[in-house]
Amino acid sequence: MSTTGSGFKVLVIDDSNTIRRSAEIFLKQGGHEVLLAEDGFDALSKVNDYEPNLIFCDILMPRLDGYQTCAIIKRNVKFSNVPIVMLSSKDGVFDKARGRMVGSQDYLTKPFDGKGLLDKIAEALSLSAPAHPAQRGSLDAWQNQIISRSSRMAAVLAEARMVAQSGATVVRPGRRRPGLGDEQCAAI
Repeated sequence: MSTTGSGFKVLVIDDSNTIRRSAEIFLKQGGHEVLLAEDGFDALSKVNDYEPNLIFCDILMPRLDGYQTCAIIKRNVKFSNVPIVMLSSKDGVFDKARGRMVGSQDYLTKPFDGKGLLDKIAEALSLSAPAHPAQRGSLDAWQNQIISRSSRMAAVLAEARMVAQSGATVVRPGRRRPGLGDEQCAAI
């Protein structure tokens, strides 16, 4: 395996020898170190042993499919931030959504060319990289907004717990309870 100073360690998981070898050629031409795995089980041991910077993972594989493999990798705290790009010959919305649900960062349709593969590396690793200092202000504002919303949500939940413990019945404005008139709803 060849490594250059600017290259990344990339794991390609696919049951097709042709896809693995094609990806290996393209990635080595791009200056990356390449690790190959033929199924999910083989990949799990290589992820642990070699700690890749990025993973390309086929969806349809025997024994342990790509979704299961991705989910297992993402559950491990040590590898949860490693970007995973799903590989598939299908270009369906369902496949992409399911990949996102198990933690993949992106999706690449097979067959791919060298430029497409290398572009996905640049995209995936730039998205997972720490923010540029110029973007820090907007990230701080976003974080403050999340903290503020969390505080408001905690206050609402505390109020709801107090109401529930008191045994009071709460009717939201504009809602009627079956069998009660306007006067009775207003009195509740």
